Amino acid sequence: MSEQWQVRGTYFEACNCDVVCPCNLLGAPTEGECKVVVAWHVDDGQYAGTDLAGLNVALFAYAPGHMLESKWKVALYTVDKADSQQAEALATIFSGQGCGQISALAPFIGEVLGVKPAQIDYGIDGNNRHLRIGSVAEVGIEAVIGQGDRPVEVHNVPFTVVPDVPMVLSRSTQLHYDDYGIALDISNRNGYYSPFAYQA
Repeated sequence: MSEQWQVRGTYFEACNCDVVCPCNLLGAPTEGECKVVVAWHVDDGQYAGTDLAGLNVALFAYAPGHMLESKWKVALYTVDKADSQQAEALATIFSGQGCGQISALAPFIGEVLGVKPAQIDYGIDGNNRHLRIGSVAEVGIEAVIGQGDRPVEVHNVPFTVVPDVPMVLSRSTQLHYDDYGIALDISNRNGYYSPFAYQA
């Protein structure tokens, strides 16, 4: 019998696609391949009694073509302040091994580049989000503002790791990643942020 767990908090992502990313709408990436950094901050949660509140996780994924038609290379980073039980729980949940909603992504993964601890700083400032993964990545996004000076929200997209919640459409102010022989340093591309809640 699998362990019982639940986590909730805030999520964001930034990728190399133009705004709006067609991958979420089952289309091909705008540059023929997808490189995306995603991150979760756990506000509250537990895995088999292990407290996960306040911890961060990040994931880099590379798809060499259409995300639904190619196998991805992924790297997972768990925050270095997590103890061994917490790190194992985070890796299980956010790699898709722990059942729950995020496990739907597991069939797309062709190669795990690595799973390792890192200093992960996750910041929220109004309509802006910021992530730093040690010296490996630095990502910033800001909400796209629509009519009425309100952030643009995208609902019910068919392909996302945060189902059943509105996502705030964003644009990257910075998207830097350099690890496992893959480098990316761009800005003014697609991003999203939203709440998330997973359980099994």
